[in-house]
Amino acid sequence: MKTTLHLQDADTFYEQLLDAHGGLSREQSERLNARLILLLANQVGDARVLAQCLAAARESAAPGR
Repeated sequence: MKTTLHLQDADTFYEQLLDAHGGLSREQSERLNARLILLLANQVGDARVLAQCLAAARESAAPGR
């Protein structure tokens, strides 16, 4: 799992992500996020890396973080 910044243009991607959510309801935005996660997971493809990413995301989302 890569833990250092690996995006070629992180700022542009962040803008695109925000724009993609523009005008959506909360439910639509959550569906967009879910679909995006599945598309990106498919691009990664490695089950071990995906498990590490899930664990890292869960850890950072835990209360007290």
